[in-house]
Amino acid sequence: MSDAPPASPPRFVARWDLDKTYLRTEFDTFRDLLRTALEKPEQKRTVPGAATLLRELGDAGGEIHILSGSPRQMRGRIERKLSLDGARFHSLTLKPNLSNLLRLRLRAVRDQLGYKLPALLASRASMGARSAESGAALPEVLLGDDAEADALVYSLYADASAGLVSEAQLGRLMRLAGSYDDHVERALQATRAIDRRPAVRHIFIHLDRQTPPSRFRKYGARLVPFFNYLQPALVIADDGLLSPAAVGRVASELVVAHRFDGDALARSYLDLRQRGHLRGALDARVPELLDGALPEARSAVEEMSRALPRLLARLAPVAPPGEPELDYEALVASSHERRASARPR
Repeated sequence: MSDAPPASPPRFVARWDLDKTYLRTEFDTFRDLLRTALEKPEQKRTVPGAATLLRELGDAGGEIHILSGSPRQMRGRIERKLSLDGARFHSLTLKPNLSNLLRLRLRAVRDQLGYKLPALLASRASMGARSAESGAALPEVLLGDDAEADALVYSLYADASAGLVSEAQLGRLMRLAGSYDDHVERALQATRAIDRRPAVRHIFIHLDRQTPPSRFRKYGARLVPFFNYLQPALVIADDGLLSPAAVGRVASELVVAHRFDGDALARSYLDLRQRGHLRGALDARVPELLDGALPEARSAVEEMSRALPRLLARLAPVAPPGEPELDYEALVASSHERRASARPR
């Protein structure tokens, strides 16, 4: 509802993108950009299941940080939309596009790495050395989409904040991406202030453009491409950060509002198992999704529960995706080239 922090210490951190991750936004053309800017809060459409998952993460002790490329002038409308969805968040960061234009910093208008990476690192630095009950760094889950550079930015953030990317390499990569010097310096300053320990458990990439999941294998097991919001809910629950009942509430939204049936729910689960993103910890607990299912969704969730054992029994053993050493120079160069060739029409 507001950007006030939760009263109790968080169990984990969830970092969300907005456009094409939480909101159904079109910005491929200048007409799309104008229409998006003029939309009233009640006209903005939420990606199916996203609002329910965001609320469930907050209720489970997640500290929600929203980082979007939408312009700061849209803050009031975005806050109103999140309020209409019943979403609570700790911080909402929007892009200073008007300032960039007035200062003729044209590269910054489209540069996602130079904007998002320093903001992510600064947010992590502001958290200090907060730890989970186990003593490890407070776990983080990151949610983005396949339309921009989220897979690259989030992976680089995860490795830089874990101490796996040096300051020198980070600066070199940002300059290769065309970032301005002050953005590079902000990222480096934040990195120096971070308690550099592994924290990012999962990077979830919404396949808004139906990009084949195989396109993201080069990023390793940490990155989970997903088709619908039941899938990240399942992975986060498999990791112990959400209850099966919470997953049941996400499934209910897909059933009630978006006509998913039990077969579609079961195949969403099976898809994750086939790609190696579920460890199997939830296999025997799927019936517990009923604890959170809405009455009008119970029959579909029960159908999912009945179908899964049969489907899983036919599933050959699946090894999880590997953990490759990422070639960030090649990834940044490729992203920079795609951005240069994808100007709005």
